[in-house]
Amino acid sequence: MSSPTIGVLALQGDVREHAVALAEVGALARPVRRPEEIADLDALVIPGGESTTMSKLAVSFGLFGPLRERVAAGMPVYGSCAGMIMLADKILDGRDDQETVGGIDMTVRRNAFGRQNQSFEADIAFTPSPDRPLHGVFIRAPWVESVGAGVEVLATLESAPHEGRVVAVRQGNLVATSFHPELTGDGRVHEYFVDLVRDAV
Repeated sequence: MSSPTIGVLALQGDVREHAVALAEVGALARPVRRPEEIADLDALVIPGGESTTMSKLAVSFGLFGPLRERVAAGMPVYGSCAGMIMLADKILDGRDDQETVGGIDMTVRRNAFGRQNQSFEADIAFTPSPDRPLHGVFIRAPWVESVGAGVEVLATLESAPHEGRVVAVRQGNLVATSFHPELTGDGRVHEYFVDLVRDAV
């Protein structure tokens, strides 16, 4: 499949930026807000934003059921920042009523790197692209506290004070990053995901 159709969950966050990044690596991107728009997608991106707000809106729009069904059936999903939280089976420092789609056997800590004014950029060792580091943008970002046996670590931070922290993972057809590749102009994460989608459909 040369141009897979990939939805971008358009409840809030970096929807347009992800759509542009997907188009640049050969996918057809379209916004998704309603349950019926999920059925004919080849894959989905869950963008950054505010994870508790995103969770509440997904409940209000009736999206959790259809999303969990598609994930369980093998639909590829990529989540960045808040999207990583949405794909986590367990959350630390979340709201008591905060729901996730789940699917990745990992525990994620919300706002692990600090508040908005502690946002930062850093180079990342990205396993699928070992020749050169990725430059990551971290905005109120989570990190991966722990992973299960079936989870592959794709990226860690290379520099202090957070050296070694896990910031990108994959389990099956699900990929998640703490950082925002849609903001850097570096298409390698989106290209990696689109290649995964082509292999899966």
